[in-house]
Amino acid sequence: MKKLNALYVALTALVVAVVALVMCLVCCSKNKSASVEEVLQNNPGLVVEAMQNYEVQAREEALQKAREMIKENEEALNNNPNDGVLGNPNGEVVLVEFFDFSCGYCHRLYPALKSVIAKNPDLKVVAKSLTFVSPISQFAAKAALAAKEQGKYAEAYSALFEYKGRLTEDTVIAAIAATGVDVEKLKADMNSPKVEQALKEMADLAGKIQITGVPTLVMNGKVVQTLDENVIQQEIEAAR
Repeated sequence: MKKLNALYVALTALVVAVVALVMCLVCCSKNKSASVEEVLQNNPGLVVEAMQNYEVQAREEALQKAREMIKENEEALNNNPNDGVLGNPNGEVVLVEFFDFSCGYCHRLYPALKSVIAKNPDLKVVAKSLTFVSPISQFAAKAALAAKEQGKYAEAYSALFEYKGRLTEDTVIAAIAATGVDVEKLKADMNSPKVEQALKEMADLAGKIQITGVPTLVMNGKVVQTLDENVIQQEIEAAR
């Protein structure tokens, strides 16, 4: 319902902008009797131009709103003890990754993240699992967070992203079991209130700061969407 309301507001604003532009042209026209219809017939690109201008304005407003929400939620982004952590847990440079273990692009991003973690000993990567890409997403996210209870989150994260086959409940457990966790404890912790709360907090925060897809990186107060290691490294250096 909220999305439909937002779409209605956006379309209304666009129509108002087009009408305002046309009326301005009508008023300024040498032909004082020119109608809105005549102006549109003589200037067919007006609607397209108005739409393009509106899209630019809407995008800029969305980015500004996202920056404001990131700033307001900085502590939850960077320092939630229920999140997974990669790299240096005490690192002064913090990179937040919203991802889904079932996301193909997240798998493509993984080698770049692995590389920048190895190259930057002062980098803390906060891993926030979203679970909307596939039915197995939630199971995998729970399993990784359960491994965190045994001090094995980073290992579980890598095991799932380096697994070459299709993720199923059995392959998720097998991949994480290979890291040396107690499998029975892992299975019990997967359904704990702590893990459920962690996933809820991640999803709620993603909604607050308008994360609409994965992978999405947040760093230095802004959203970064890239699979390029060089771009990530540039953001790390800028954050320093």
